[in-house]
Amino acid sequence: MSMDEYVSFEQIPFGSDDFANNPESRCPCLLLLDTSGSMGGMPIQQLNEGVLTLKNELIHDSLASKRVEVAIVTFGPVNLQSDFTTVDNFFPQTLTAEGDTPIGAAITMGIDMIAKRKQVYKENGVGYYKPWIILITDGAPTDNWAHAAQLIKEGEEKNAFAFFAIGVEGASMDTLTKLSVRSPIKLKGLMFREFFLWLSSSMKMVSSKNPGTPTKLLPPSGWGEV
Repeated sequence: MSMDEYVSFEQIPFGSDDFANNPESRCPCLLLLDTSGSMGGMPIQQLNEGVLTLKNELIHDSLASKRVEVAIVTFGPVNLQSDFTTVDNFFPQTLTAEGDTPIGAAITMGIDMIAKRKQVYKENGVGYYKPWIILITDGAPTDNWAHAAQLIKEGEEKNAFAFFAIGVEGASMDTLTKLSVRSPIKLKGLMFREFFLWLSSSMKMVSSKNPGTPTKLLPPSGWGEV
C-alpha cells in the first residue's frame, strides 16, 4: 500500500473515532424517509430542504452539535443514506423519488441500527439519550409491516426508543395509527421545513439536559394538522 492510499484512508470519518475527542453523551435521531415515486416533484424537493434545515439548525447550537447524531434510511428500496454521525460530519445527499414503499423493512432495519449504535456507545463509555425514530411517508406500506409494528410496540414498552410517524398528503393514516404507539401526525401541506425546525428545537431541548431527564415535547404547532 502506498503512502498516499494510507493517508486518504485515514481521512475517512468513522463513527467511533470522535468519542475520544468528543466524550459528550449522544442523542441519536434516525430519519426513515419515504422516497417512493409518489414523493416526486415538490414533496421530495421540500423534504431535501427540510433535512438541510435540520443540519443548519443543529450545527449552530454548541451542545446539540456535539450530542445529536443523525442517520438517514430511505425507502423505495430500503437504503442506508447516512449512518449515525454528529452534524459536523453529516452531509445529506440530495434524495430522489422512485420505487415503492417498503415501510416494514425500513423500520426493521432502523430499529436494528439503533440497537447497534447503543452498543457502540456502551463500548466507548459514552452516555446516550433515548433515541428518536422519525418515519415520514406519503403512502401505505407495500410490504408486510406487522413485524415492524410489533418491534415498535416492544421498543416503546422497554423505553428503548421513541417512534414518531408523520404522514404526508396521501399517507394511510389508518396504517400509521396501527404501526405507531404514539398518534401519528399529519403534515400540513408540504411544511417539511417547519417540521424539521420543530425537530431541531426538540433535539436541542432534549440534548441540553442530562440523559434520562423527562422532556415535555414542544407542540407540533404550525406544521401538524389537528
